[in-house]
Amino acid sequence: MLQHTPPMGWNTWNTFGLSINEQLILESAKTMIETGLCEAGYNYIVIDDGWQLPQRDENGRLVADPEKFPRGIRALADDLHAMGLKLGIYSCAGHLTCGGYPGSNSYEFEDAETFADWHIDFLKYDYCYKPQREPGDQLYLRMATALANCGRDILLSACSWGADDTALWIKSTGAHCWRSTVDINDSWESICRLAKEQKELQKYNGLGCFNDMDMLVVGMNGQGNVGLGGCSYIQYRTHFSLWAFLGSPLMIGCDIRSMTPETAAILKNRELIAINQDPAYRQPFSIGGSFNFECGDNAESFVWAKLLENGDFAIGCFNFSDSPRNMYFTLSDLSLARFCGRKLVMTDLWTGETCETVDARFMTKVDACDCRVYRAKIVKE
Repeated sequence: MLQHTPPMGWNTWNTFGLSINEQLILESAKTMIETGLCEAGYNYIVIDDGWQLPQRDENGRLVADPEKFPRGIRALADDLHAMGLKLGIYSCAGHLTCGGYPGSNSYEFEDAETFADWHIDFLKYDYCYKPQREPGDQLYLRMATALANCGRDILLSACSWGADDTALWIKSTGAHCWRSTVDINDSWESICRLAKEQKELQKYNGLGCFNDMDMLVVGMNGQGNVGLGGCSYIQYRTHFSLWAFLGSPLMIGCDIRSMTPETAAILKNRELIAINQDPAYRQPFSIGGSFNFECGDNAESFVWAKLLENGDFAIGCFNFSDSPRNMYFTLSDLSLARFCGRKLVMTDLWTGETCETVDARFMTKVDACDCRVYRAKIVKE
């Protein structure tokens, strides 16, 4: 199968860890519909680790825990499909999953057939307990090959955490997206750490094999499996903005059944989702930075742009520092000549306010931990 845009959905892990069951999945699926998340583009419900029994059956097949999933996975998949949603499941390239359940190593074809029989649409494929002498590229190619021959379209989400130089070989494996980072947690420090790794990774990003910066922690507010300290809504907004801007898969990690209006407003920002889902999926590039700090971008404050399919630019001014920064860029940074007779008319994708370049440049103040993201049209002066 071909995956033309980054997948969007909800995953159980960040909030619930191994404590999952059928009722949670059905309630969350209904919430996806009722709150408008599905309409906004979120259509995968992904069951992470902990759904299976500790041993395979006598035929070597994975078995869903009957206490957690009494009707089995196929019935659950059929329910979600009837709602217009898709079902994802979890396994691992190692002998065991990260939670200690049976992994798919050496059982790739059997498990791919099982997932197809269960009408699964998405496989998150982790990297725990893998044999050290089996290279990661072979393990992911092995599962991708099994999925390609299982008779059903199943999206392969490779989760090797960027280990073993994942970026260098992942596009050869057939994976549709790949984790470039260690696990996120619900703290500003974690978000900043993952964000600062991205500049050097963009050259490996690309259409059909999307750089996955890990699941969203927007709205967790310090609760759940990876809750830790939580973040402010400004920090959550910046987190969502960068993940959307860079084209990461958007997998919600909070308990959507109890999300606040502020959380819903961030997750359902249609303009940012449109940037994330832009069909051209071009790589971003640096166009400016903090003019009162240093020339160009740096690890804490940077301005990036990317050309969208319709000729607009997406422009993001991100400030991950703990103090306000004055951000700037010029038309020349966008390869537009200073005297080309054009300017940018820019719409702020959070406030809806419009602004424009003046004398072929733009400047704005960005508060600590905040961002400005614009959709910019090129117009005649």
